[in-house]
Amino acid sequence: MNSPHYILLPVSPFFIIVSLALAFFLNFLPWGHAVGVPDFVALVLVFWSIHQPRKVGIGVAFMMGLLMDVHDATHLGENALTYTLLSYFAITIHRRVLWFKPLTQSLYVLPLFLFAQALQIIVRLAVAQDAHFPGWLYFVESFVTTALWPIASWLLLAPQRRAVDRDDTRPI
Repeated sequence: MNSPHYILLPVSPFFIIVSLALAFFLNFLPWGHAVGVPDFVALVLVFWSIHQPRKVGIGVAFMMGLLMDVHDATHLGENALTYTLLSYFAITIHRRVLWFKPLTQSLYVLPLFLFAQALQIIVRLAVAQDAHFPGWLYFVESFVTTALWPIASWLLLAPQRRAVDRDDTRPI
């Protein structure tokens, strides 16, 4: 607790929209079904649900989930359900998570990402007739997404750290 806490500027709604759109387009990249490719939309949704729960909540998560359902050509509502529950649980722990540094925060968000992937598997197994368990390597995605958490925190909080009008005599 000895580290200084900086006063952040208010986040711009335009920046939130741009970050969500960029995460959505990063999920468009042709990774194929490679093991360990992170879900950038889930990462950014959890980040904004923790840092700005009044601006990015369950409704935004549901809409992003529907867009990902259309993009992935999965069962309509699979990603919407996952992102909605992911956002809900991120909002419930947001006060506790914000006390810690980004590296420690990643320990709090890892169970959220694991839960989201487990929920996606459960929905696929329950709905599809020819579905099978993809194996335990499927969960590597959650660990890669969690490893990106400190980088995402640094990048997404960067515009809020700058001073409105820089003054060398002012301590803040």
